[in-house]
Amino acid sequence: MENERDVRTLGRPGGLAGGPLGNLAAGGEPPGRRRRGRWIAAGVVASLLVGCGVVLWPARSGPKEPPEPAPGTQALAAVALGVPASLPDLAVLIGQREAEVKARPQDAHAWAVLGSAYVERGRRTADAANYPRAERALRAALKARPRGNADALGGLAALANARRDFRAARTWGEAALKADPKRWTTYPLLLDAYTGLGDYKATGRTLDKLSELRSGPAGLARIGAVYRDRGWREDAAASLADAAAGAATPAEQAAWLERAGQLSWERGEREEALSHFDEAVRLDPDQRAAQAGQGRALAALGRTTEALNAYRVALAGQPSPRYALELGELYESLGLVQAAKVEYDLLRARVRAGAAGGVDDELVLGVFESDHGDPWAALRRLRTEWRRQPGIEVADALGWALHRTGDDKEALRFATAATDKAHGGGVRSALYVYHRGIIEREVERYGPARRHLQEALRINPHFSPLRVPLARQALAALGDVPDEPVPTGASTVPAAPPAS
Repeated sequence: MENERDVRTLGRPGGLAGGPLGNLAAGGEPPGRRRRGRWIAAGVVASLLVGCGVVLWPARSGPKEPPEPAPGTQALAAVALGVPASLPDLAVLIGQREAEVKARPQDAHAWAVLGSAYVERGRRTADAANYPRAERALRAALKARPRGNADALGGLAALANARRDFRAARTWGEAALKADPKRWTTYPLLLDAYTGLGDYKATGRTLDKLSELRSGPAGLARIGAVYRDRGWREDAAASLADAAAGAATPAEQAAWLERAGQLSWERGEREEALSHFDEAVRLDPDQRAAQAGQGRALAALGRTTEALNAYRVALAGQPSPRYALELGELYESLGLVQAAKVEYDLLRARVRAGAAGGVDDELVLGVFESDHGDPWAALRRLRTEWRRQPGIEVADALGWALHRTGDDKEALRFATAATDKAHGGGVRSALYVYHRGIIEREVERYGPARRHLQEALRINPHFSPLRVPLARQALAALGDVPDEPVPTGASTVPAAPPAS
């Protein structure tokens, strides 16, 4: 229980401070003075021992190896900090806390840790059955301690984010912040919620507060994600590199390397992305997002057999509908239509399984239906999703569904919102820009269409095995830039759609 009491302070500023600056901030002695005092004390003790004829020989030479952490300890620290934990260590932690709450059903902290551990396991395995268990545990924590229980409230915010219920995540996150304003681990949860809701002013305020708290690798990684969303890719890469370098465990380091690999992939840097993904998998063989990333990069490098194997391994350990969609599209690009259909059927089944655990996968299902199923069904789903949580991903997907159902004028409004920095669409996504270029071509805005299709291929020439050939064909059909005067007068860019 000692390690548990220590970890309870990890979410607060200074909770990890054990070094010289932390001691000074707490009013302790400067490190140099303390070390000199220790040397003087050590000399006195040594003199006494020698004077008494006692000689202490070391049991062995060389530096002493640090003891192995107790099973579950690393997962406990990771859960407290809101960072990835290894699956084996997470299983030990869950077993320990299940036994604790059975023995002491009024232990609010043990219930909160158990619920947060279930959330992390559900997120890492895509097994939505973990989420109802997490909710029961976190509500039991609130029942045991209804007032000021920031641990349980933060756990419920993390659960809502994992389920893609960003409105609920905002509500729980803001309640956690009210219960304990110094709990820095609440801020990344709110960043996810505000981003999902398209509330970029709140995202900016929350990012500033998180930056002030200097929360270490976990904070740096989340800051890097916001930088990526704003299109500040160099800043994002620097933040992720610092996060990976400062990670406390292999599982955490692997997670930040996976994000760095994803950023490299979005920039079209196939070899660098693959290097990040490979290292992430070496550090944590259960890092399924990195294995899917390997599939993405290997396919772009023409190493198709290896790519298919990487996707299969990722899906075996984390049956994510997104990975199934990517694998299905890779099969389709290879002419393996029946194999693609198998993945698409599995995608639908996985979305249904997720819904049983409270997961909102309407976005990925809408994206799938737009291109491979029923575009009208996609449009209905995505309109509902836009009303609930109007983030950039939903704006792009809804714009594309409108295009696929023939309403290109309205489609362009959403495609513009997804790609125009003035409306929050700062992320440099080749797919989003491709969608905008195709839609502009359909409304006969040929100059912007040509420019955006070129930009998509410049951002990432390998962004999709299905869409890159279509982008090249569309660009070739548009031909060279005509010798026309630069247009003057009012802008013809359509206004952004309302947020609800």
